[in-house]
Amino acid sequence: MSPYDPSAFPPFAVTVDLVVLTVRRHALCALVVRRGEQPFQGRWALPGGFVRADEDLAGAAARELSEETGLCAHDPAVPDGGNGAHLEQLATYGDPKRDPRMRVVSVAHLVLAPDLPAPRAGGDANSARWAPVDELLAADDTQSAAGLAFDHARILADGVERARSKIEYSSLATAFCPPEFTVGELRRVYEAVWGVALDPRNFHRKVTGTPGFLVPAGGTTTRQGGRPAQLFRAGGATLLNPPMLRPEV
Repeated sequence: MSPYDPSAFPPFAVTVDLVVLTVRRHALCALVVRRGEQPFQGRWALPGGFVRADEDLAGAAARELSEETGLCAHDPAVPDGGNGAHLEQLATYGDPKRDPRMRVVSVAHLVLAPDLPAPRAGGDANSARWAPVDELLAADDTQSAAGLAFDHARILADGVERARSKIEYSSLATAFCPPEFTVGELRRVYEAVWGVALDPRNFHRKVTGTPGFLVPAGGTTTRQGGRPAQLFRAGGATLLNPPMLRPEV
C-alpha cells in the first residue's frame, strides 16, 4: 500500500460567511466589510473567514461574529439569552469557481441582532459599514465595482429571504428588538424586514392576541414620543399560531 501523500490532493478549504442583519433607522441593514487583500481587494463583502483546524463550524461562526461585531451568539440552551445575537446555519455554497484562490466551500450563517453600533473592521478588512440590504441587492452584478465580492450577493439574498419568511411563523422578529420593547417598535421591525407598511391597529391586535408571543414587562416608555406606550418582552413561544403572514405586495 502506498503511503498517504497530502500533496497529491488539490488544496481545499472551508469558510464561514455571516449574513449579519439589524434594523437601523427603520431599514433592514447588513454588515459588509471592504476587503483589504486579494482576491477582490477593495470590494465589499460579507464578514467571514477560514475555519481553523481545531474548530467546528458553529465555533468558527461564533468566533467571526465576535471578531467582527463584538457580539456573542445566544446559547439556545439558556432560557434567558440576554442580549446575545441569534445565530443559525443558513446554507452551504460550493460552486468550484466561487473563489479564484482554490476550491473553497462556504457554510453561511444568519445573524440577527438589535440595533447595533458602528462596526469595527478586523482581519483582512480595512473598513466596515452597515448598508441597507435593498442597496446591496440592487448592486448584485458581482463583475462591477458596486457588487459584492465572491458569491456574497446570492448568500445575502438567501439570508434576507430566510429572515423574511421566518418572522412569519416564528417569534424571531423579537431578536431585532431590545429586551423590552413596544408593539410599535416591533411593528417597525416587521415593516423594515418585509419592506411594507402595516396597519398599526391590526398589527397590535394580532401580536397581543397570539398566545406566547409577547408578555407585558410591567412598565411604559415615552421614548417614541406622545403618550406612554406599554413595554413587552418576548414570550416563550417559538412558533406563532396563527402565523404573521406577509402582505402581498
